[in-house]
Order: sequence, then structure tokens, then C-alpha cells
Amino acid sequence: MMNKIAKKSALLALIAGLGIGVAQAQEQVYVRAPGSGGVIVKNSTGLCWRTGYWTPAAAAKDQPAGCECDKALMPAGVCEAKADVAKPGVGGKKITLAADALFDFNKAVLRPDGKKALDDVVAQTKGLILQVVLLVGHTDRIGTDAYNQKLSEKRAAAVKEYIVSKGLEANRVYTEGKGEKYPKTGDKCKGDKKTKALIDCLQPDRRVDVEIIANEPVK
Repeated sequence: MMNKIAKKSALLALIAGLGIGVAQAQEQVYVRAPGSGGVIVKNSTGLCWRTGYWTPAAAAKDQPAGCECDKALMPAGVCEAKADVAKPGVGGKKITLAADALFDFNKAVLRPDGKKALDDVVAQTKGLILQVVLLVGHTDRIGTDAYNQKLSEKRAAAVKEYIVSKGLEANRVYTEGKGEKYPKTGDKCKGDKKTKALIDCLQPDRRVDVEIIANEPVK
């Protein structure tokens, strides 16, 4: 679940490739959209993105953000005592890109057609007041946990490098790798041997989720 980012990173490190200053990250346990006045970045299901400095104790001190994002984890009475009104969230849209369209199997170098797909993503940010872009890499289960984690991080980083080269601000692009932890195929694909049939079946698991957090310009 996206809200468990603190256990995965050091997005949102996160932060691998975050673009948030170290001093700022140490003061904040939740990712704030740059230039938004402190609005917390949330994913498409409404969960807050945590920084690598998140702990329950730190969240309890970061109020009203802690109550807004992790009310169930707060000490008794903390949130009830807060009358602050939560700040409005930032709207977002989520795009899932098949990793096989972006990279060759087991690679983290963008293919030409993968770059074209990312050009389309960048085009969707035109005319919007961009807050952040969240990139989350995923792999299938073939290979070790450690290898797949590193591969997912490299793929997310490769996507970031490319879209930044196309004009997006680096400090607005957050990356994270989830490895094989969140497959889309569930238990649909049987077997453990690296056969073509298994590789093809697991294709939906190899992906990069791109979430664009932006506002429409005021007309």
C-alpha cells in the first residue's frame, strides 16, 4: 500500500531521486507539493505520501498533518483535540505504463517506443499547474527480492531522468521502487521456472505507475 512508503525508502529516501532538500525532509514526515503552501501529496486513493523520516512518533508531532494522514496511529486524544481544518488536497490522475513497452526484459534502459510513451505523459502536463509527478516501478516475481527491488528503482529513475530531460522540473518528480511486492496478476500465473509462458503471463506485473498531481489553471 502506498501509505507504507517509510518502510521502503531512505516520493516520494523516499527518497531515491526526490529533489527535496535534506534539511527540509528532516523537518517533514509527509511529502508536501512544492510551492503549494504545505499541501500534502496524496495518491489516487487518498493516502498521504510519507518521507523516509516518517515514524509514528514523528507523525504525532507533525500536526495537523498526522491526524489528517494517520489518525488511526495517533495517541488517544491527539486528533480529537485538534480543531484545525485540513488543507485542500491536490488533484491527480494515474497512468500505468507497461514496463515491457518501456524497457527490454530485465533491463532498465528506455526503448525508443518507451520514450514515445513518456512523451505522451509529458504532453498531458501541458497547460496544467504541475505540483508533482510520482513514479513507482514494479517488477514480476522472477528473480530474487533484492534484485527486483533494485531493478524497479532503476526503472523509476530512468523514467525520471527522461521526463526531466523533456522539461519537467526535477524537484517535482518523485521516484520509488516496489520490486515484486504488488503484482497485478495475483496467483493467476503458475510455476516458478523462467519459461516464455510464465514471462508472458507475468507481463502486467512489470510496470511503472505514473501519477500526475496538478491543478487546472484558474480561468
